[in-house]
Amino acid sequence: MSARTVAKLAWSVPVFLLALTVHQAFTAVQLKKTMDQGTLTWAEVTRYERSDRKDVTEVELDLIVHLPDGSQFVREKLALPYSIGHRVEADTLSVMVLQGAAQEVVITEIGETQVKIAWSNMAMSFIALIMAFVGVLAWNRMMRFSSDRDASKAAE
Repeated sequence: MSARTVAKLAWSVPVFLLALTVHQAFTAVQLKKTMDQGTLTWAEVTRYERSDRKDVTEVELDLIVHLPDGSQFVREKLALPYSIGHRVEADTLSVMVLQGAAQEVVITEIGETQVKIAWSNMAMSFIALIMAFVGVLAWNRMMRFSSDRDASKAAE
C-alpha cells in the first residue's frame, strides 16, 4: 500500500469521529427530550447483570415498563455505564417514557447523569475530531510537499 493511499485512508478517522460526535449530541438531546416530555411511570426489573471484568465493566437491565393506561412493554438489554449502574440496583424503578422517541425509556434516578455523560462524550469526541483533522491535514500536506520536492528533483 502506498503512502498516498494511506494518507487518503487516514481521512476516515476524522469522519468516524465526526459521526461519533453527532451521535453523542443526538443521544443527549433525545435523553433530555424524553425526560422533559415523557410520562412518569414505573418499571419492573426482570434482569440486572453487572459485569466486573477488567475488560468489560457495564450494567445491563431488562425491564417491563408499566404504562399508566395499564399496558406494558418490555425493554431488553438496556446498557448503562458501570459507574452509575449501582444506583439502579432495585426491583422497581421510576422511569420516564416517551413512546416512539429515539430514547424511549429513561430511568429518572440517573437521567440527568446520562445526559451529562452524553454531552461530555460529545465534547471529548469533538476534541479528538479536531486533533485528528489537524493531524491528517498536516500529514497530507507533508506528503504532498515531499512528493512535489521529489518530482522537482527528478525533473532536474
